[in-house]
Amino acid sequence: MNRLKQLLGMIWILMGPVLMFFLLRIALQEIEKKPVIDTKIQWGVFVLIFFPIAVGLTIFGYYAWKGEYDKLPTKSDEIA
Repeated sequence: MNRLKQLLGMIWILMGPVLMFFLLRIALQEIEKKPVIDTKIQWGVFVLIFFPIAVGLTIFGYYAWKGEYDKLPTKSDEIA
């Protein structure tokens, strides 16, 4: 199970920047198609909201890859 967590961690590390790249590319294409202020605001909001999510996904993947989630706390650990 720990090996699976590490593998998924590497996938999440790669997914953050790749998804951000595609989002920016699509945003720029949509703004070029219809360069009005409404479109710019809409895609600007999408990018601003998704950017911290992509960074968090990358950080989460880094910790999973490093093995920080190998030993998760149990109920008995929380009581003590």
